[in-house]
Amino acid sequence: MDARSPGLDEAEMIAAILAGDSDLYHQLIQPYELSVYRMALSLVKNETEAEDVAQEAFLKAFRNLANFRAESKFSTWLISIALNEARRRLRRQSTVRMESLDEPPEEGGKVSPALLRDWREIPSEALERKEVRNLLQEAIRHLSPMYREVLVMRDIEDLSTEETAGALAISISSVKVRLHRARIMLQKELAPKLKLASPKKRRWFS
Repeated sequence: MDARSPGLDEAEMIAAILAGDSDLYHQLIQPYELSVYRMALSLVKNETEAEDVAQEAFLKAFRNLANFRAESKFSTWLISIALNEARRRLRRQSTVRMESLDEPPEEGGKVSPALLRDWREIPSEALERKEVRNLLQEAIRHLSPMYREVLVMRDIEDLSTEETAGALAISISSVKVRLHRARIMLQKELAPKLKLASPKKRRWFS
């Protein structure tokens, strides 16, 4: 359920936050916490890294909230920030990471609101069955990033084709082509492993 302040829609909450009511920020992002985390988890290597990606994405969104122009949904804007953060961390993983110890804190000590609970305490049907989840995550990680990102947004997070295109800054036709190819590749890898699964578990490929 959406536990937002009664009577305030998303635009009004954003305006109130920009006017100084930073306590509303957690209520603003609460409906999207799990989606951002699950997307991050599908892109990076482990839960701790995904938590870091999500946390940093929410902090960056808070710091840059004044730049949100409502040309897309707030959730799409948030996803694109998380996506860029995940990409940045994946690139950094391929290089020596010693310099991270010397990075100065951002924003000159500006105070940001406390944001996230322990992700492991958030219930979700998508995370209940560990065995199937692990098979799926492993198969998704084997996809190249261009296919993985589209698949996660469309088939896991249920973003529309238009929202996915906006978040990735690609055309709608590119989203459709990449999604089709990603589904074929994923089905080829997963189908033999899920042969004995119930029809409910195989609904991914319907």
